[in-house]
Amino acid sequence: VKPPSSFTAEETEYLTNRIQNGGTEVVEAKAGAGSATLSMAYAAAKFANSCLRGLKGEAGIVECAFVDSQVTELPFFAAKVRLGRGGAEEIYQLGPLNEYERIGLEKAKRELAGSIQKGVEFIKK
Repeated sequence: VKPPSSFTAEETEYLTNRIQNGGTEVVEAKAGAGSATLSMAYAAAKFANSCLRGLKGEAGIVECAFVDSQVTELPFFAAKVRLGRGGAEEIYQLGPLNEYERIGLEKAKRELAGSIQKGVEFIKK
């Protein structure tokens, strides 16, 4: 299955690189005098607001979250989550991926597995 996309392979690679390295670009633009703190603060505020709306019983609240899941073989993964009175009430599976996305996902999972292990070991201390 190939999700619809109007980007060429070159555009996809360029955009992926810019998104993955956006934080570094901000630090470089600020000559090391800061980071993308407003972006992180906005994301945290938006997520917290969505959690509160879900806990109040508002329907249809969906956010991305790094959760204990079975989306992949890893014990934790970032996925779309439907929030509600019970917290994360539904974790959505990944949609169809094209070849570029499948390769990127496999690479990310290898790196993520190590980070998850470090986190699990840290929390046991």
